[in-house]
Amino acid sequence: MMIEETAAKADIGLVGLAVMGQNLVLNMNDHGFTVAVYNRTTSKVDEFIDGPAKGTNVIGCHDLKVFVNSLKAPRRIMLMVKAGPVVDSFIDQLVPYLEHGDIIIDGGNSLYNDSDRRTHELHLKGILFIGSGVSGGEEGARFGPSIMPGGNHAAWPAVKPIFQAIAAQVDGEPCCDWVGNDGAGHYVKMVHNGIEYGDMQLICEAYQLMREGLGMTGDEVQAVFAEWNEGVLDSYLIEITRDILAVKNDNGELLIDDILDTAGQKGTGKWTGMNALDLGIPLTLIGEAVFARCLSARKDERVTASKVLPKLASDFSGDKKETVDAIRDALYASKIISYAQGYMLMREAADTYGWGLNYGGIALMWRGGCIIRSQFLANIRDAFTNNPELQNLLLDQFFIDEITAALPGWRKAVGTAISLGVPAPTFSSALSFYDGYRSARLPANLLQAQRDYFGAHTYERLDKPRGEFFHTNWTGRGGDISATNYDV
Repeated sequence: MMIEETAAKADIGLVGLAVMGQNLVLNMNDHGFTVAVYNRTTSKVDEFIDGPAKGTNVIGCHDLKVFVNSLKAPRRIMLMVKAGPVVDSFIDQLVPYLEHGDIIIDGGNSLYNDSDRRTHELHLKGILFIGSGVSGGEEGARFGPSIMPGGNHAAWPAVKPIFQAIAAQVDGEPCCDWVGNDGAGHYVKMVHNGIEYGDMQLICEAYQLMREGLGMTGDEVQAVFAEWNEGVLDSYLIEITRDILAVKNDNGELLIDDILDTAGQKGTGKWTGMNALDLGIPLTLIGEAVFARCLSARKDERVTASKVLPKLASDFSGDKKETVDAIRDALYASKIISYAQGYMLMREAADTYGWGLNYGGIALMWRGGCIIRSQFLANIRDAFTNNPELQNLLLDQFFIDEITAALPGWRKAVGTAISLGVPAPTFSSALSFYDGYRSARLPANLLQAQRDYFGAHTYERLDKPRGEFFHTNWTGRGGDISATNYDV
């Protein structure tokens, strides 16, 4: 239905009719909500109303004021537009038409501190803001995504019935609940995307190790992923990998072999790594996943290097099935590490930014609809249900048992990758993190001595209380002044 003027009758409005926006509108319509839509390029409104939305109750608007006036109070407006200045531009255009208590929802992949800012700026104008992560791609948007809302909690009661109705449902529970104030929703979505980067790279390493290292055919690898999807690795990303490896080109060969090996990225994995550095959290696996994409993008340089740099690696010899099982264990254990690191980051962010995050609830939101949905998210939820103050997933008994069982195969897989010259940055970084985390003593004592030697940065002692610092005149030529005494 196209309108120029109308009485307020839409339950919610949506701006931005790209694929995610269109599918969310159709999802809302299916659940009985009347939706008004607007797009900066108005021809897209006409195409949507005359095409995918034909025969629905969706209301199309060419004018922003008419669009706002078509909404019931409090007006609920969801922006599905490009993150950054475009979001701010639409907010600026909408505000003059809004009234006290109206709600603006940003459903794009915005940086969490932009949502912090928007929450506070709009609050001063009497407008409520929600910054919400939405995961699941176009299929999730159409039939049930994972939705992670945060912002001004006063807006949640008005939005909750719609969001929880259209979200994915697992065991009768919606994969959507309030995350926290200000930028918490977009922050949790950012970490979700970082874990997604890690999961994808782990799967790619398993794939390459089997095909290049063990010399398995594409069909053999496809059968392995099909088997893995029936066990503890059951997940959306394993499932689609199984399906991708079954697709053939016109010549009857694997389509995957025709695809250029340079990976793109939109920045959320990078944001996750940058924030981890800011907060001092060792997010090693996700960091390596981001860098693996960066390395893949240097295709021409890698081709040149492949012609001059020797491999000096052995050929595979051994039991192929045992090695495939070891790769499965490495993938599973490394995946646990990735989630453990992601939850470490969220816990630190909650403490730093004053958010009261529900860690078990976040796992529940990720169990359905989203890209990283997988079987063992139920185990993560259980871990935090059993102990809401759990410091790290690796300290939960279920994950202790799982890591213990997978550890021999994990070490075997990483060793095999090294001996065959197959890169496995996330497998190996996850194992290094595990070995570091389980170590009561690390060589940072030597590092501190080095820092004190060249920069008088001081160190603490095992035989003295924490917080008491010491400096040694290592050469006999330096003085007793330490760097901490300088007034800078």
